[in-house]
Amino acid sequence: MIDKTVRTMAEAMDGIQDGSVVLLGGFGSVGQPDALIDGLIEQGAKDLVIVANNAGTGRIGLARLMELGRVRRIICSYPRSAGSVVFEELYRAGKLELEIVPQGTLAERMRAAGAGVGAFFTPTAHGTRLAEGKEVREINGRPHILEYALHGDVALVEAWCADRWGNLTYNKSGRNFNAVMATAARLTIAQAHHIVPLGELDPEAVVTPGIFVNRVVAVPPKGDNT
Repeated sequence: MIDKTVRTMAEAMDGIQDGSVVLLGGFGSVGQPDALIDGLIEQGAKDLVIVANNAGTGRIGLARLMELGRVRRIICSYPRSAGSVVFEELYRAGKLELEIVPQGTLAERMRAAGAGVGAFFTPTAHGTRLAEGKEVREINGRPHILEYALHGDVALVEAWCADRWGNLTYNKSGRNFNAVMATAARLTIAQAHHIVPLGELDPEAVVTPGIFVNRVVAVPPKGDNT
């Protein structure tokens, strides 16, 4: 019987190695797998490469992971945002590497990884510092730069509902990067606000098929004691 649900956060985080590339879902705080980030902090992996939309807020979650010195490099679109105090402290001190990737390119690099596409050409960022050192090709009269697929060792994602096979649905804008990240990693771990019996999810509503998901842990919505 296939059952990808796990009972504890320790079981969900088991086996994550030092030096892993971790794809971290969320758009700011929306759809961010906060419980899994806390689990990763507790688990202890270090020297991590984090791929996320932004570089954390305040001193909790991703920011806390960085503040503890566990992140070597961050790949993101918006490193500076309201409350990104930890990122700025570490970056100015030379303690954190940064790769900036335009948001659409970031999503497409992970989508390509999940689809088995090695690389693609895009006009985005041509003529800017982000294109330095990259191959350029003219397509339909417009210069494009070569971008490579971005694979993760681990993806941490937040879902609204899941079943024991790992099929996932998302709640509105909570979908964001979670869906593409789930396809792009060797190990995908989902925190789900609701775990429902097999067959209860409408197949047409499933965004991430269970084939892409390895572990699911129940994390009720804040304020929900059921």
